Amino acid sequence: MLVAALLFEASVSLSGAIDPAFLEFIPAIVVIAFLENRRIAVGSTLLMAAAGLAARIISNRHPLADEWTRAILLVLAGGMIAFLFDRSRRSLRAALDARLAAVEAAESRYRSAFERAALGFATANDRGELLRLNKRLSALLGYLEDDLVGRALDELVHQDDRALLKNSLATLTSQAPWFGGEMRLIKSDGGTLWAWLTLSLSASDTMPSDSLFVVVDDITERRAAREALKAQKEWLDLALFAGRLGTWRIDYGQDVVSGSRQFWEILGLSPMALRPLSDLSSIVHPSDWGKLAPPSGTNRRGTNYDVEIRLKRPDGQVRWIALRGREENHDGRDQRIGIAADLTERRQTTLLRAAVRKQENLRLELRHRLSNLFAVITAIVKMQDAPEGNIVKFKETLVGRIRALEVTHKLLTRSADQSSTIRDLVVKELQPFSEDGKTAITGPDIKISGGAAESFAMIIHELTTNSIKYGVLGDAQGKIEARWTLNSGGTGDEIVFDWIETGRRLAAPIKRQGFGSMILGVDGTPLVGHSSQFEVREDGFRYSLRLSPAEVQA
Repeated sequence: MLVAALLFEASVSLSGAIDPAFLEFIPAIVVIAFLENRRIAVGSTLLMAAAGLAARIISNRHPLADEWTRAILLVLAGGMIAFLFDRSRRSLRAALDARLAAVEAAESRYRSAFERAALGFATANDRGELLRLNKRLSALLGYLEDDLVGRALDELVHQDDRALLKNSLATLTSQAPWFGGEMRLIKSDGGTLWAWLTLSLSASDTMPSDSLFVVVDDITERRAAREALKAQKEWLDLALFAGRLGTWRIDYGQDVVSGSRQFWEILGLSPMALRPLSDLSSIVHPSDWGKLAPPSGTNRRGTNYDVEIRLKRPDGQVRWIALRGREENHDGRDQRIGIAADLTERRQTTLLRAAVRKQENLRLELRHRLSNLFAVITAIVKMQDAPEGNIVKFKETLVGRIRALEVTHKLLTRSADQSSTIRDLVVKELQPFSEDGKTAITGPDIKISGGAAESFAMIIHELTTNSIKYGVLGDAQGKIEARWTLNSGGTGDEIVFDWIETGRRLAAPIKRQGFGSMILGVDGTPLVGHSSQFEVREDGFRYSLRLSPAEVQA
């Protein structure tokens, strides 16, 4: 550029063309300042100024003073251009050096992280051949680093997973630049390890030689734990299914209930991940809805929860359901978790067994009552005399007393939901003997209902039967007083019932544990009431019994 500028200046000066006033040197100075350092640019400027000044002196076309002025201006302009370009070059070099230092530092950190990472890292080309890998990957597979470089990735993958790898590599595009999945890798000793293999493209527009980045995470232990947990869950589900149990959770913070498929089947509802708790109000019995209310109080975490609710399924079936579990608090929200069991069949079995026992007791009672009934009828016949030999009158009186006995018998066998009073039970039982003034009955009107009425009637019937067999009703002069009072004491109100026989007894009472003894409570536990007492005297017999108003009116 310097030589070209000098030749151009010489040709212009010698040819006598228009003088460009040293301006022809400016482009050359700019180029030299850009390509070389400041000193070369300043030296070239001085040389060009000197050459231009000499050419003009030789040609002697302008005053010497003007030429010197132009030369000086050229030197100043060239020096300024050289200074500016040199300063820009220095700034650019400093910035470039800083950027290179940052790149080298980042590369150093990347190289250190690459080598020391807990995961296996590798780069590969577009054919899947490994180019570089870290020590962790070598340790996972049991190979030396040099043994793995150049090997195809699919050679290290289990043959059953190679198709997945091939399809994954084929699907890597700029729109889907990465893929992750579980695959089995083959180690140097022939063993396998489960790994989460992540493949990603390092560039989306071109495919350089190291375009594929591979990350290997050993998940063998995690997969084994997951498989064990899965097996335990399958066993648990099998146990719950065999036991017809369902798991459930009520989140009171969100007011939702969740459960297993078996749980929803127990409720007769279609399975759902979550269902509003209010949806259950349509099937749960109104009396049991309060059992599902949120827990009250604080620090109830871990408290056991055990309730039984009745519900009516959408198909119309009425079922008994047990909800057993514990109360929890997660993130400030009260929850209940547990299992659900259908108790309907069990309850039906229990009720059936209770009904069978009741029928058996009723059978024993009827057998005992019938055996006593013959004794009562025999005693009535023996006690009844024919007035003045009038057989007709004797038969009428005898039939009347037997019918009175029939009324008492029907009273004992009527359903338990009917009620009566203590007076009615005593009067009807003793009616066959009341016409001769052999009975005295006193006491307030106290209602007695349900099973308590039947039980109390059985006690009165048993006392009457025993009096006929062994007591004063077998004697023409004997009398019976039945009385009861309502007393208030320290333990509350009680009904005190007394049965008092006055007169000559036919025989001593039989001491044996039969059905009649069980009814009267010879062992202290009567059929109804408590504190039964017996007192046998030469001139009679006394029986005492205590009952609570709540017991006889339940």
